[in-house]
Amino acid sequence: MAEKILIVDDEREIADLVELYLKNEGYETYTACNAREALARVAQTPLTLAILDVMLPDLSGFELCRRIRQDHMFPIIMLTAKTEDLDKITGLTMGADDYVTKPFHPLELVARVKTQLRRYTQYNRAQPPESKREFDFSGLRVFRDSRKCLLYDKELSLTPREFDILWYLCENRGRVISSEELFEAVWGEKYLDSNNTVMAHIARLREKLHEPSRKPKFIKTVWGMGYTIE
Repeated sequence: MAEKILIVDDEREIADLVELYLKNEGYETYTACNAREALARVAQTPLTLAILDVMLPDLSGFELCRRIRQDHMFPIIMLTAKTEDLDKITGLTMGADDYVTKPFHPLELVARVKTQLRRYTQYNRAQPPESKREFDFSGLRVFRDSRKCLLYDKELSLTPREFDILWYLCENRGRVISSEELFEAVWGEKYLDSNNTVMAHIARLREKLHEPSRKPKFIKTVWGMGYTIE
């Protein structure tokens, strides 16, 4: 069965171009020119990925991403014409998994779509019984096989990326993990010095763990070095 991808962009030429390239790769595509149409499509179609433009006529792409994340965990890629780090961080903290800055080459977007779908499929594939593992400490329980996270017996809604970050830190509990190591381990790409992606995801993860900003209980910052779970 073909993966179902939603493209949300009010620029018809861009939406049509992206749709053409994705269809050529065998994906089933849907398009929407505003957030209202997008939310209707999300509600009626079991999607496997969404591509959201930041600038939409009714809601911002950030708000659309936030609303989708309330009920769905499929990958979300943001399209933005802005290059400011703040816009990228905003999208990531709202639950986006990746972003592409306009103007972009369609083949780059297709490559990022394939990467996200590959990881999403891997995350949702049933794990063999012998690979089941979990961490349980201080009220936090993380399960590798079901990819669930419980805080004081209440399940947290983590994106696949957030879970991977938490799991990697748990696997390396007690060791300080640099942003570079964390990015390359979780994203599988080369880290850039100006990359704030890890910081944005850590902030969002701490928020979901109800961590106080000054004295977090679980994910601690070792200034100048990285992050650790003690």
